[in-house]
Amino acid sequence: MEAVARASIAASSHAPVPLCRRPRPHRAARCLGGRRSVACAAAADADVVRLFDAAKLTVDEFVKSGMVVGLGSGAASGLAVQYLGTRLRRGSLTGIVGIPSSVICASEAEKAGIKVGSHEEGAQIDFAFTDADVIEEGTLAAVIGRGKTESGQPSFIQEKGIVESADKVAFIIDNDKYVNGIEGSIPVLVKSGNWIDTAEEIDDLFLGDAEVWRRPSIGTAGPSGGDFPLVTKEGHHILDVIFTTPIQDLGKVAEGLEKIVGVVDHGIICNTTPYAVIASKGEVQVLDRKSSVIPNT
Repeated sequence: MEAVARASIAASSHAPVPLCRRPRPHRAARCLGGRRSVACAAAADADVVRLFDAAKLTVDEFVKSGMVVGLGSGAASGLAVQYLGTRLRRGSLTGIVGIPSSVICASEAEKAGIKVGSHEEGAQIDFAFTDADVIEEGTLAAVIGRGKTESGQPSFIQEKGIVESADKVAFIIDNDKYVNGIEGSIPVLVKSGNWIDTAEEIDDLFLGDAEVWRRPSIGTAGPSGGDFPLVTKEGHHILDVIFTTPIQDLGKVAEGLEKIVGVVDHGIICNTTPYAVIASKGEVQVLDRKSSVIPNT
């Protein structure tokens, strides 16, 4: 990977406390099912440790006392929330207000001892972090919202709004999610009343390159979403635009979707100047669009 700054994870200068311990791998003796199960468990533990290192660096490098911080969703963001709470309990950070991206995130932040605020349109957010499903190499455009959303729950639109409102943004990802030529789905939030017309327009826009499926609320279903399609708290459906060929430019995909009547929003974030904090084996890599070193924060 080019233009990537390799940031070594130095030991924190703060006095260690039990609440900020690095996640410990499970002992192999506790794994059942033979060598394959042990290997799978070890790999999963290594992933958690890598994500924790990335989450820790994100908080240490970007979060300063007195900030309003957008708290994202996902495994890495959850670890960052826990570590941020540890820094507050130590007293090495003070006066932090967290703006959670979901009900679950708000609950975890409160458990961690973080003062929780609410996101309002135009509210000042100094810094935000979140997971991304995938990041486009070079542009750092990101896709969020591929994960399951329960009916009646807010969609990814809340998370996206927080990210786009922040002065600085960091996406925390594993190394395999930083790619050139993104594959897979783009979630699109659409008005429920005319969703079929909207889906047909999207299908025409990407004719031959993508399929459009309405997301079901339970299990799996066909393109129409079955008898129980997902309905978000805002009253919208989610269409998963599943690309069958690699996406060469996420920005152009976003522009095309935004011109379609009935599209409320989509899971592409490309109107920010983000940092990518990438969890790799043995190191954490940080990059932005302009520099190959960690900028002064």
